[in-house]
Amino acid sequence: MELKAPDISPYRVGNTGINYVHRFDSGEPGPHALVNVITHGNEICGAIALDFLFRQGIRPRRGVVTLCFANTAAYERFDPANPGASRFVDEDFNRVWALETLEGRKRSVELERARELRPVFEQADFLLDVHSMSTASVPLMLCHGLEKERAFALKVGYPSMIVCGPGHVEGLRMIEHSPFNNPANPQVALLVEAGEHWAAATAVHALDTVLRFLAASGSLDFADVEPHIADKVPPRPRLLEVTDGIVARTNRFRFTAPFVGCEVFEQVGSVIAYDGDREIVTPYDGAVLIMPNHSGPGPGRKGRLCRAVDERSADGT
Repeated sequence: MELKAPDISPYRVGNTGINYVHRFDSGEPGPHALVNVITHGNEICGAIALDFLFRQGIRPRRGVVTLCFANTAAYERFDPANPGASRFVDEDFNRVWALETLEGRKRSVELERARELRPVFEQADFLLDVHSMSTASVPLMLCHGLEKERAFALKVGYPSMIVCGPGHVEGLRMIEHSPFNNPANPQVALLVEAGEHWAAATAVHALDTVLRFLAASGSLDFADVEPHIADKVPPRPRLLEVTDGIVARTNRFRFTAPFVGCEVFEQVGSVIAYDGDREIVTPYDGAVLIMPNHSGPGPGRKGRLCRAVDERSADGT
């Protein structure tokens, strides 16, 4: 536990009529950029980043910037002695974004908050959802995979690993909510996995991503944010395409090694896990393992396999 969860109570009363939602209008024409944090109440790096923006008085040069603390009910339960317990209250806030779920009859703490925030999110031209991970992986930028998302992720340019593909079978992520997941709509949403939960470097990655996102959106000039950026010369961005999900069917799932993510398996057929007596092998040469889940042996999603996108098409051509 290298990070301390900031006190966000001073930000409870915003200026939008919705608690913990603040909108800053430059008065000049420009984009509406939205930074959303604590989708999961135990992922505190985003709250640290927004706390920094507030304390530094960072405001847009052009257009509108909205700063949103999402699942505050879960965040208020955060306990450093049991940090994983506050991920959500009733259900995962990042699995409720299908229209039939949002507009259905089901009720939960997370769904009520999602319904409250939905019109705020739908107004954004660019949305960044800030998360962290359970392993010591390098930071990742995630998108569903539409061309508009790939192009904007490359423009942000940080983190350098950009993972393109669908999320979870349990429900849609915020970045997959309409209108962001409509290829005919220019609105774009990205999700950053800034690093391992509660590691000091993760807060640095989160802030660097938020600042570069605001510059790429056009809300700020890069010169405005550059003094606050830690990683001045990040690696050239790489696009990875999700091709396969690793799903456990039994209670006897185990990886063959303590993978953290971004391991590359050079040969097709490499055994990376066992699910009971079933071998899980890589389906092609050069497969990249993303976000392995070591949370338990039970059934469910345990990770994703990706293929590197041809470098010749990495600029969107």
